[in-house]
Amino acid sequence: MNRFSPLHAAPPVILFHDGHCPFCRQEVAWLEKHRHREHIQLVDIQDERFDAQAYDQDFAAMMGQLHLRDSQQAWYVGMDASRALYAVLGYRRLMWLSCLPGVRGLMNAGYRFFARRRIRLGQWWEKRQAKRSR
Repeated sequence: MNRFSPLHAAPPVILFHDGHCPFCRQEVAWLEKHRHREHIQLVDIQDERFDAQAYDQDFAAMMGQLHLRDSQQAWYVGMDASRALYAVLGYRRLMWLSCLPGVRGLMNAGYRFFARRRIRLGQWWEKRQAKRSR
């Protein structure tokens, strides 16, 4: 797979997300209203009926990073999953920029940093939002 492969993800895609993550929930809410919603199937990996093994995946790995599978059965993980998702949604030019040397490395590193801390960051963010709404 080359660095531009996520830009060629074939719709429809399946996005596997963590329904307990506040940031994931917010993005999923946005995706559900998106004009190209028909290109995405959303699967909450925290749903009690979800079985990672049915997709030949490991649940812990799916919890660690975003996973996306396209209609050709190609898997995209981490920042590449985001690139593939947004390319399918029509943001291919923007995602092309994210594949350029230097930019790609920074975005991948930023994603890994965020992914490892998303639960704590999400808890902090929810508390902050609750204080604002008072």
